[in-house]
Amino acid sequence: MAGLTTHVLDTSEGAPAAGMRVDFSSIDGGTARLIASFRTNADGRTDAPLAAPAATEAGVFELTFHVGEYFRSRGLVLPEPAFLEQVAVRFGIADPAAHYHVPLLCSPWSYSTYRGS
Repeated sequence: MAGLTTHVLDTSEGAPAAGMRVDFSSIDGGTARLIASFRTNADGRTDAPLAAPAATEAGVFELTFHVGEYFRSRGLVLPEPAFLEQVAVRFGIADPAAHYHVPLLCSPWSYSTYRGS
């Protein structure tokens, strides 16, 4: 299966991060161009792939996860400014025929990511 997907886990709650906004952008010459914005569902995933297999191209892209907004919506009181407001993950797609999965594990104080399957 080709295309691009994501999955967000709230490690402070040990649960999927439902309702988090994720912006998907292409990077051209260091400048980001927004392609689409998504919200994660109850499972912490988007309802559709961020990029369908037929629309996936080689290049540099960025996912911006709006973690500060998400944690505030959960009732957490964050310092101003928040330690993590947005987490931007810039990555390359070398093989458009391959599947790229970019998960994010986050709390108000930390995050990690990797190329998943």
